[in-house]
Amino acid sequence: MDKQEKHAANTAEDIVPTGRNGERPVIIRTLDLAKVYGEGETATHALQGVNSTIFRGELIAVMGPSGSGKTTYFNMIGALDSPTNGRILIDEVDVAQLSAVELAFLRCRKIGYIFQSFNLIRYMTALENVTVPMAFAGVKPEVARERGMDLLDLVGIADRWEHRPIEMSGGQQQRVAIARAMCNLPQILLADEPTANLDLVTGESILGILQRINKEQGVTVICSTHDHRLLKMCDRIMWIRDGRVERVERSENLKIKVGTIDGGQA
Repeated sequence: MDKQEKHAANTAEDIVPTGRNGERPVIIRTLDLAKVYGEGETATHALQGVNSTIFRGELIAVMGPSGSGKTTYFNMIGALDSPTNGRILIDEVDVAQLSAVELAFLRCRKIGYIFQSFNLIRYMTALENVTVPMAFAGVKPEVARERGMDLLDLVGIADRWEHRPIEMSGGQQQRVAIARAMCNLPQILLADEPTANLDLVTGESILGILQRINKEQGVTVICSTHDHRLLKMCDRIMWIRDGRVERVERSENLKIKVGTIDGGQA
């Protein structure tokens, strides 16, 4: 690990205040995480020894230019892909040691995913899109329906529960996607560019929903984003560049304005 990496890793540990009894509960930790696609001279080193720590109940933004390794990092901590080297610990459990059944349980129950393209099932209603993952989790239909309506109400779209994606705006589809991500009561919510396809006003309301989920329900929210409005809501911001953690800062220590952060390009 070079000097810059050591600084980033140490910063990730040092800048979060201690909790009760001096403890800082960690929900995700990566250790020397590496991912290589391909072999030989054509190999792509998407991640190169990433050390990171995410604390329970945080709202954290992950930033980086296209090709930086940001999406690969998301896939790793979301247990959607496996590393070439290194370890991913979720609640101090090594994901690589889990069986296929245990991995499926982890993805279904502990982690919620919000995709940039929404990924809703076109021929299903909003409520059906939200309740389908509950069926895989073994939730009884009547419980799933009640929880689904509660979640649609949480995101402000309960009155459109019968509508299909084609009958909804982008913002409404994103709200359904958030409700679906929360359907099995996850501890971790991963959001990939949650406002990228939305207008400014709609994006603002989506960010408010994510903040409420984080603050009111204690869900750890990790967002890939370039939206400066979200940065102001975050506890910390992590920059990834060339497959490495370049910098980690508390948002309160940054001067964030449209187009720049601390005077540099975002």
